Amino acid sequence: MSEADRRRLGSRRLERLARRGGLIECLRLPATLFGALVRLRSGLYDRKLLPIRGVDTPVVCVGNLTVGGTGKTPMVARVVSLLQEEGLRPGILSRGYGRGREERNDEAALLARLARDVPHIQDADRVRGALALQEQGVDVIVLDDGFQHRRLARDLDIVLVDASRPFGLPPVDGRAVCALLPRGLLREPPRALARADLVVVTRSDAAGSSALCEELGRYGAPVLRAVHAPVSLRTLSGEELPLRRLTGIEVDLASGIAAPGAFERTITSLGARVHTHRIFPDHHRYEEGDLAGLGRDRPLVVTAKDEPKLSAECGAWVLDIELEITEGEELLRAALAALPPAQRRREREALHEGLHG
Repeated sequence: MSEADRRRLGSRRLERLARRGGLIECLRLPATLFGALVRLRSGLYDRKLLPIRGVDTPVVCVGNLTVGGTGKTPMVARVVSLLQEEGLRPGILSRGYGRGREERNDEAALLARLARDVPHIQDADRVRGALALQEQGVDVIVLDDGFQHRRLARDLDIVLVDASRPFGLPPVDGRAVCALLPRGLLREPPRALARADLVVVTRSDAAGSSALCEELGRYGAPVLRAVHAPVSLRTLSGEELPLRRLTGIEVDLASGIAAPGAFERTITSLGARVHTHRIFPDHHRYEEGDLAGLGRDRPLVVTAKDEPKLSAECGAWVLDIELEITEGEELLRAALAALPPAQRRREREALHEGLHG
């Protein structure tokens, strides 16, 4: 099957999942079985019947409940920035989904831009990766997309929920399907938020976000609000452009991200009119011909996540986004300030071994 065929198949699958009724509801049965396995696994961890491995360095986990993007990458960058403001040296740990044997994936490339000179290890074995970062002497490990990876102990769990599609799928006729895989896109049921220390509702400028925040607050963790704020526009060759350049013009879009609709809404909020939006699956690797016909008569705009996979010859503009916490940032700062001082803890342990070894 060609990449184009896989792309069309994946797009149609999500469209079907977002709707109700018909044969797609037969997936409720395997979703029920998946849910039983999730509850069993979680219960084994809760009862310490499955091992949880801790490391000497404090771990901050940024995760979510669904398959797909909720803003984890910009949130990781924001946490890293706040830790650096405290004079700490953070390191980033991620699984490295979608990368080749020797290369980094698109999130890693984006984080290299958002969090410059920050150690970043990609390893499917998160315990091994955490130990490797610890060997590099980082003060805090920021675990990207690790809420379901409970084998690595963490000191702070931050869980993101996208207000525009809190259960993973976009709403259809005002309602969104709330279901576990494979019927929906939930990796865990919403009640798993009871394990979270902080819940961050991203894209909280979406309709209905206030009711969602109230609903999520019932699980016990403080609820923060955040938006995806456009901060800059630039060419692939590095030329900076003012955001007002988009006002009143018609543009083409291309995106291979989990929330293409949110990207389009951001573009239109800046005053541009979208002529064509060519949507690819999340983590899409661009091939020759994917962008054919785009950007000829109007500017082509792409996301910063797609940028590393495009050549400068396509002439695209890149829109940079930052996660802006609009409500509750003081809670996040306080939670980060309360992390145990790893370096001093290791020094005390070394001193103890020296005295009693």
